[in-house]
Parts: sequence; C-alpha cells; structure tokens
Amino acid sequence: MHRLFAALPVPDQIADRLTPLAVEIHGARWRRREHYHITLCFYGSVDGETADAIADALDEIRAPALDLRVDGVGWFGRREPRALYARVAEDEGLSDLAARCRKIARKFDLKLGQDPFLPHVTLAYCNQTPLEAAMAWSEDFQILNTDRFLADTFHLYESFTGHKRQSQYVAQADYRLGV
Repeated sequence: MHRLFAALPVPDQIADRLTPLAVEIHGARWRRREHYHITLCFYGSVDGETADAIADALDEIRAPALDLRVDGVGWFGRREPRALYARVAEDEGLSDLAARCRKIARKFDLKLGQDPFLPHVTLAYCNQTPLEAAMAWSEDFQILNTDRFLADTFHLYESFTGHKRQSQYVAQADYRLGV
C-alpha cells in the first residue's frame, strides 16, 4: 500500500520565515522544514495499480504557475487544537488546482475529507495542547506576511510513517505548472 498526497513544495525563502514560529508550546510537535508543503489533495492508502493511475491522471493536469504568499496563521480543532499552521493567501488558481486533484480522488472512489480546501502549511501537530496556548501563538504570529513566491511545480508524495520519529515524505512524481 502507498500513502499518497499531491502537494506544492515550500521554497527555502518561505521556510526561512516559517521556522522561527516553532516556539515552546505544550503538546506541539513541530514539523521539520523539509516537511513543509501545501497539500492539494490527500489520497490516503492505495494499492500500486491505483497509485500509478493517480500519477498518470495528475500528469494530465495543465494549469498555470501560481503566485502565492503566506498570510497569517491559525489552528485546526476549534476547542482541542490538532495542528498549527501558516495560512496561504486565497488564490483562484490554487483553489482550481486543488479541485482538479480532488476530482482525481473521486474518480478512483477515494474518501475525501468534508472540510473545504484551506491552503496552508502545517507547522506542528498538537496533542493535548491547551486552547489558550494555540490562541496566544496565533495572536503572536498573526501578522506573518511573506513575500510572494512562484509555485511552478507540484509533486505526488508518498508518506512513510515513522514510529518514534516524524513521517518521511518522498516525491514519487513531479508535475510542472505553466507549461
């Protein structure tokens, strides 16, 4: 089985701005900068044949390169924070690309989350993090606003879960935007 997701990589200059947000918060497990990405669609665990078909379907997507920026922070889990993230400013092209990736999931009858697409970079996963701590962190870093960056590639990543260490994300296929 292959645990797959389509995502945009985060360039080094943006990762440089995100890394200092990793401050001491009870229960927060901060992601390493090489794990930063903007998820377009999480496909979940699929067999090898389906993985190959997803990769081929993604290769058919033709979309423009994207001019993006990070604008603020937030958390998932209203009363019990599950994750802290940096918000990617809304962009019609980004939303369209995510919708096209999600359409591929539906083509293969893969279960998708019901949440609307919210472009973000997950910075930390939370375990018993107090709501007040997430709120304070969000208030401290809400002014985050990066320079624009060009996203001209996205990847099909495979996630390899680690027992005591963070999962590893390995790009299995690369797709150009704007061609």
